[in-house]
Amino acid sequence: MKIIDKKTGKRVGAKDREEKDFKKKLKEEDPILRNVDKGDFEELSPMDPPDGYDKQRVVDLEHKNLHANLKDLEKEHQEVIVQCDLFDKVLLEFKEGGFRITPEINEGFNKFFIYFDEHILPHNRKEERGLFPILHKRMLETGEHSEGENPHTPIDLMEDEHVQFIQFATLSFNFLGLAMRLKDHEAKAVVYDIAYNNGKDLVESIRLHTFREDNTIFPLAQKLLTEEELNEFYG
Repeated sequence: MKIIDKKTGKRVGAKDREEKDFKKKLKEEDPILRNVDKGDFEELSPMDPPDGYDKQRVVDLEHKNLHANLKDLEKEHQEVIVQCDLFDKVLLEFKEGGFRITPEINEGFNKFFIYFDEHILPHNRKEERGLFPILHKRMLETGEHSEGENPHTPIDLMEDEHVQFIQFATLSFNFLGLAMRLKDHEAKAVVYDIAYNNGKDLVESIRLHTFREDNTIFPLAQKLLTEEELNEFYG
């Protein structure tokens, strides 16, 4: 038997009525609601990823408690950031000036790349030969690693970023040199732009890397390594 649906004016059978009632009930009781109350939970989106400099995601350890060797590395970071800021300023002046190499800009570039070669690279090697191997081993022992047959620790990321610094610096330096030798103005501008972008990537990568080391890696080293290991990792 069919009855008339008052809203549509169509004849509706019992099966249709049951399906309609079920959908109505589902809509009222469905726990997956579009505007569900999420409370204080912060939902992350691929279009809005977490901030790499988020202090809420760092290891809770006051820097004053760090071992002297870790403090030395942290102090070297402070100087690195000063030099990165100066280089970043020169890069901005370079771009705003229409990619024109002035004596002041040329001197700023030379100073940074010399500093990179004589200070940043040796600093990275000091970490790679001293702190990183023993901390990587301890992280594997204590479960501070990824899952799988070949687990990775945060140290793998730090070492990868050291390599990335060299890549960005090499590209920026070489493209600056290449552009200076080009006679075609349009081609020169394109190559200078590539050099500029790699320089900016280098600066931002170093800033984020030092933040991660100062706020995560060094505090973890303080927590996981013994006093003897902290004393001797420079060796």
